[in-house]
Parts: sequence; C-alpha cells; structure tokens
Amino acid sequence: MVASRIQVLLVAAALIAIGLGLTLYKASQLGFPLLPGEYREVWTIESKVSFKPREGPLAIDLKLPRGLGGWTLLEEHFASSGFGLSIEAERDARRSSDPDRKSRRARWTRQSLDDPTTLYYKIQTYRASQQGLPDRPVSEPSKPLLEPDQRAAMERLIAVLRARSSNAESFAALLIQAFNRDSLDPDAEFLLGTYQENPVLIMLDVLAYAGIPAHRVRGIELEDGRRRQTISSLLEVHNGQRWILLHPVTAKTGLPERFFVWERGEEPILSVVGGYDSSLEFALVSNNLPAKTVVRMEELSDKYALVDFSIYALPVEQQGVFKGLLLIPVAALVVVFMRIVVGVRTSGTFMPILIALAFLQTTLAVGLTIFLILVSFGLWIRSWLSHLNLLLVARVSAVIIVVILLMAILALVSYKLGWDQALTVTFFPTVILAWTIERMSVLWEEAGWHEVLIQGGGSLIVAVLAFLVMSAPLVEHLTFNFPELLLSLLGAIMLIGKYTGYRLSELHRFRDLAAHR
Repeated sequence: MVASRIQVLLVAAALIAIGLGLTLYKASQLGFPLLPGEYREVWTIESKVSFKPREGPLAIDLKLPRGLGGWTLLEEHFASSGFGLSIEAERDARRSSDPDRKSRRARWTRQSLDDPTTLYYKIQTYRASQQGLPDRPVSEPSKPLLEPDQRAAMERLIAVLRARSSNAESFAALLIQAFNRDSLDPDAEFLLGTYQENPVLIMLDVLAYAGIPAHRVRGIELEDGRRRQTISSLLEVHNGQRWILLHPVTAKTGLPERFFVWERGEEPILSVVGGYDSSLEFALVSNNLPAKTVVRMEELSDKYALVDFSIYALPVEQQGVFKGLLLIPVAALVVVFMRIVVGVRTSGTFMPILIALAFLQTTLAVGLTIFLILVSFGLWIRSWLSHLNLLLVARVSAVIIVVILLMAILALVSYKLGWDQALTVTFFPTVILAWTIERMSVLWEEAGWHEVLIQGGGSLIVAVLAFLVMSAPLVEHLTFNFPELLLSLLGAIMLIGKYTGYRLSELHRFRDLAAHR
C-alpha cells in the first residue's frame, strides 16, 4: 500500500513537472503567450539590393539573417524576376564549431543584364525573448597593418586608455567615448582623419592592436515607417569570460530592444560579382498582430518541429476538432474533484462531461432547459415502457428512438417559433441521454424519487461547474496552445485518486461526532 502510494506520487510529480516545464519552455523560448489576447510587435523588413551591371554573367550574394538575439523569423519572400535564385549554406560556417553556424546566403544569378536593377528580399520577424547572443569561440586578434604615424598614435591612445581602465569592457567603453566626445583626443582625431573609414572599423583596429578580441554585430535599428535605412553596427568585445555588446556611440551594453541582428562577424553581407555601384537599403513597417496569428506563421518555418506541440501545425478543420477534445481532460479533473473530494453523487461517472460539452454549443440556459425537457419526457416514456416487460436492450433502444423523436420535435417547434438557439439540441449525446434515463428509472424503482433528484441534481451541478471552467477564455487558450499541460492534469488526477480522507459532504454528515469530541 505504501509502495503503491509512493509510486503514484513519483509518477504524478514527474508528469506535473514535465507538463509545466514544457509550457514554460514554450512561453519563454518559443514566445507562446501565456495569456489570451496578447499581441506581438511584428516587423516587416524589406531589403533592396540595387546595382548596375557590367558585361558578362552576374552573381549577387546576400547573407541572410539567422534569428539571433531572441528574434524569430516568421516568413521570407524573394522577388527576383528573370534571375536564378538558390539558398546556400555557408561552407566556412559548416566546418566551424561556432554555434552561429546555421548561416545561409541567397544567390541570384543571371547570364547577362543591360539595365540597372533592384532585387528584393522581405522578411517578417518579431522578438520572442530578450535573450542575448549565444556564446562563440574566441580567436586571437591579428594586429592591423599601419603606417608609422598611425601606429604611434594608436599606441599612445591605447596607453592612455589602459591607464584609465580596469578590464577589456571598461577599455572598450572608454575607447567609444574617446571617438564620440565633442573635444576629441588628438590621437583619436588623427586616426579618424587618416583612416577615412567608419569609426567602428577604427575602434576594431584599436582593440585588435591592444590584443582584445572584438568584432562587429551588424543589423538594423528598427524605426516604424523608415524607408531608406542602412546597416548599423554594434561592437562585441570579449572581456576574458564572455562576449559583451556595446553601442558604438553611447557605449551602452546589451542588445538594444529594437535592434534586429543580421550578421555577427566580419563576413560581407552583400557581394556583387559582375556589377558595380551596389547598395543595400531597408524599408521597415511595424504591425501589432494577434499572438495566435504569429504562432501560426512561426509554424511555417519548422524551426522547432521536434519540440513544438502546437495544434496550429494541423489543418484548420482538425484544429477545430481538437479545440473541443482538449477541453475534456479539464472537465474530467472537475468531475474527479467533485466526486472524490467534495463527494457529489452523479448519475453516471462521466455523463456530466458530455452534458458540459453540449452546454458549450447550446449556452448554459438553453442547454439546461433542453436537458430537463428531454429527461422529463424520457422518464415518463420509460415508466410506460416498464409496464410492457421489455428486455433491457429493447427497452434502451426504444428510449433512444423516443429521445431522437423528442429532439426532432423540439427542433421543429423552436424553428417555427423563431428560437434559433434551441436548434442546438442536436449537440446532446443521444445514447448517453437514453442510458441516463434508463439508470434514473431503475434508481427510481429501487431507491425512490429522492435519490433520483440527488444524483440528477449532482450531475447538473458538476456539468455546470465543468462548463464554467471549460468556457473560461484562459482555459481554452492554455489547452489549445499548451496541450502538454494535459500531462500535469493527468498527474493531478492521479494525486486526487489516492485521496482516502473524508469528503467535504461527509463533514456535514458527521458533524455531531465532531461536536462530542
């Protein structure tokens, strides 16, 4: 007995933990909303590759984003009329141990072209979580090739920064300040004047010369309605333990909330062979979409095919079926609790579940009215059939036919009177109603009408409670989006199934004993 109890406790705890764990994983990592009615800020990013052709074949390579930093790619579209298009995996990335190795590149090809043209690549994305970038291997930086005067200026600047900093992170922050303050340091100003390049590239050279691993994280600063946005850069510096992101102007650490990561590292994003005067620009639009729509779009990417238990992967017709089926375990939990813990007696073990399912289709008031009418007429017919001394199977079959006739008459009358809601009478389970009428009739003959009222009333009470729980928007949302919670429900039902204490209804029954203690 003790071993059985311990075994049930362990299995139930494991089921509850697995169900809750998968739910939290989908909510935190996959971006599934825990509450109904949530919306996601979805960004549509359209990249425009423009260039002028030369004579001969053309090959245009565009590095594609990988959904780093918590960003999830929903859809992507290519517009390349007259060009051949292929999506290729990066060769160097496949050989690398870098966790960012799942990189892709779009390649447009054409034998010849006469006029300047533009190619388009559009994606929809949203930020599912605020996580940072994954860790990646650290390589020793190689010092840049410099002229003697540039080398002298860089060494003086590094010496000043080292004296004022305590580690690589503070060194990089001071370096950013040196290149962005109003009154520039003479050596920083000299380097800016002689490099004639992006200040971020100069900072990378300074960091490399100082022996600090660093690279760029390139992406797009998202701004709704922006049409000619260009690639922006962040500095990623290794502080000896982990990679740190710093804004190259403000020196603020971390990945900005509205910074979409396109490429991590120094590989070119755009490469045009057979053309010149190439440019890469972006148009941005932000929309708030329902979370369910976003999740459905995300299913198309198959990114989480092995761990995502979403019903959205099914055809729409099957989704509607499972939307109701997934509510049945919730109703079962209500029945188990009411019968074992509260002590409510019902006519049939799970008949209240079927009644509650019918209530979901008919609404509560209409469903209760239809149920009482059908059972009342059914009991009257059953009492008449009992005088004919029919066998059980024939008697129940006769009750089924009578119940169906009653349902048809009720539907016709309600239709003629304009009561459209009563037409939902067809959602009531005919066979279950017939068996319920048969059981109540036998109970009436054996224990009297009082017991029939107790069990019939208990069935209705449990059915109404199950309906109220099943129709709650939060319950519908959680069961449909997190079906793994059924494991937790199973664990809870197993725990309740081992309960052997007093039922709540028995506390009233034995109240006199408690008073004499």
